[in-house]
Amino acid sequence: MAYLTLAGAILSEILATTSMKYSHGFSKLWPSLGTALGYVLAFTLLAQTLKSMSVGTAYAIWAGAGTALIAAIGMVFLGESTNPLKILGVLLVIVGVVVLNLGGAH
Repeated sequence: MAYLTLAGAILSEILATTSMKYSHGFSKLWPSLGTALGYVLAFTLLAQTLKSMSVGTAYAIWAGAGTALIAAIGMVFLGESTNPLKILGVLLVIVGVVVLNLGGAH
């Protein structure tokens, strides 16, 4: 169940961050509200996750997955530049999260 609430937290954070992009510096009402609500939900779900998962593991997954997914959304949907070095960076973030989780399993 912890991984499910963490996935919800990550999804909420990604939606909030994407909404922030469309808020144009919080000058547009609906994307700004989406940002605020998304972050409130994300932190609420993360807090629930921390009841049954170590903070190091949860935060590594949260930060790594969020970073990788936001970078991918930017490159695929928002027209941000893509190059092999950027893709390598995203892959290294993912590998880092996997390694941290494998190290914490013992």
